[in-house]
Amino acid sequence: MASTRRRLAAILAADVVGYSRMMRADEEGTHERFKAHRRELVDPKISQHHGRIVKYTGDGMLAEFPSVVEAVLCAVEVQCGMGQRNLEVSDEKRICFRIGINLGDVIAEPEDIYGDGVNIAARLEALAEPNGICISQTVYEQVRDKLTYPFEDLGQLSVKNIARPVHAFALRPQIIAELPISEVIPELQSLGSDSPLAPIFAPAPRLSIMVLPFANLSHDRDQQYLSDGITDDLTTDLSRIPGMIVISRNTAFTYRDKPIETKQIGRELNVRYVLQGSVRRSGSRVRVNTQLIDAETDAHLWAERFDYATDDLFALQDEVTSRIAIALNLELPAAEAARPTDNPDALDYLLRGRAALDKGSVRENFAEAVGFFEAALALDQKSLSAKSLLAHALAGRILEQMTDTVEADTERAAELVDEVLMASPRDALAHFVKGQVLRVQNRFEAALPEYEAAVALDRNSVLALATVGQCKFFTGALEEVIPAQEQAIRLSPRDPRIANWFWRIAMVHLLQRRTDDAIVWLGNACRANSRLSGPHAWLASASALKGDMEHAALELAEARRLSQDGRYSTLSRLRAAQSYGKAQALAEETFFAGLRQAGVPEE
Repeated sequence: MASTRRRLAAILAADVVGYSRMMRADEEGTHERFKAHRRELVDPKISQHHGRIVKYTGDGMLAEFPSVVEAVLCAVEVQCGMGQRNLEVSDEKRICFRIGINLGDVIAEPEDIYGDGVNIAARLEALAEPNGICISQTVYEQVRDKLTYPFEDLGQLSVKNIARPVHAFALRPQIIAELPISEVIPELQSLGSDSPLAPIFAPAPRLSIMVLPFANLSHDRDQQYLSDGITDDLTTDLSRIPGMIVISRNTAFTYRDKPIETKQIGRELNVRYVLQGSVRRSGSRVRVNTQLIDAETDAHLWAERFDYATDDLFALQDEVTSRIAIALNLELPAAEAARPTDNPDALDYLLRGRAALDKGSVRENFAEAVGFFEAALALDQKSLSAKSLLAHALAGRILEQMTDTVEADTERAAELVDEVLMASPRDALAHFVKGQVLRVQNRFEAALPEYEAAVALDRNSVLALATVGQCKFFTGALEEVIPAQEQAIRLSPRDPRIANWFWRIAMVHLLQRRTDDAIVWLGNACRANSRLSGPHAWLASASALKGDMEHAALELAEARRLSQDGRYSTLSRLRAAQSYGKAQALAEETFFAGLRQAGVPEE
């Protein structure tokens, strides 16, 4: 009994459709083909996704995974791979799998696993179509916001030997057949697919990480719950980052208090990055230290310290985890984009494009990002990520006055984002970009729900959070603008777009005639990004309202040089280029009045 224990696991059950019939027709040939598929595709995929083959059952198999996401990814990649391998095979010799996946409590023994969790996985496998996948509601709830596959709700189904109906979801074979085939593991080509070392040397996914349990450095051991809570929340928040693969907390907690090297963790779990940290609480003060480590080289890539004085530990926990997740969403794509590669694929181009955008709002960065995203889309024309990010860059450079092709960029961005939302209506970035496109069109009231949807789907989207506040400016709710910008600044204090947030705070101050405060915030914006034309124009207006005509003239000249579209040549041209929505009347009394004093003519 000592070797028997319970644990939570993602269980994958698969069988071969019509195996008995095929064995009757060609026993040896069927057996050899099945073994080849296992050896060359199934076993490496299970290993690559950190799974364990529990057993083979003649015509099928049972595997377990520490992560539900990994189990579903493995199933999809196996079915995609089988579709490719069956292209030139006749119908009577074609081996097709049905796959079922469940998340449940299992009784684990050295050579097998048992329990309702396993039984339900087997029943789901029986419900799956040939070449299809069927998952339980528990699995669906875990992956719905992390994977974009369009699972179909089958409703509550009664199945054999299970007391309660099973709520099932299906990924149809027709959908799987249209998915891009996952990349071949380079090491398998050189080692030979039948090498016992092949699965061990499968390359780690590029955006893959494990959050080590944060160490509790407090004198009070009862404070362990705070460290564990931060670890757990970080694992969840990082899982929301598009393309990110995060090792489950159950696996991560097996490494607690063990002196294991980062490189060893990388090898054992096949991840590129490890995040570790510590929590120390003394009275009402809490200090959190964290660092990001490259699991391949053991190099420290990023580190941060957070100091708080608070009695609201839940609020502290939320803010710490959000700040770390937001920072890593900037750091990890930049680290991956910096890795040299001779043959970039679509993901390489997406990561390079993201890194270019994250360098800040300047014309060259937007142009570089658009080029990378176009290259990604050329390689994978069905990529929703490439479409969302390309639309994001196009709309962004319009709003920042950094494009000479406004109409073409607007039309292309609108078309791309509508395609993404049609295929994936819960895509947070797509909702944000839809809001951007609507704002380009001065449809502020329609844009606001899109930004709010993006925040609801991804609480760590500081871009969406800040832009909700900006959209409130255009809809006339000025009192809601500054708090949103301040929250974005607090959550991402080193963000490359922070100049925009400073600028928005200044705009509200100027419209409410707090000119001195506006000048301070505009100075911050200009220092954070000196190549944005808007803050210089607003600083010219504020300086003129204060009577500093020399400074106003200098700032106006700089705004005109940077804008390149002539909007600051006359007030009428500025009105045509930029609407301030319901804040237009206040803008006329302050911003436009200051520009008029600075020397901008009406016509």
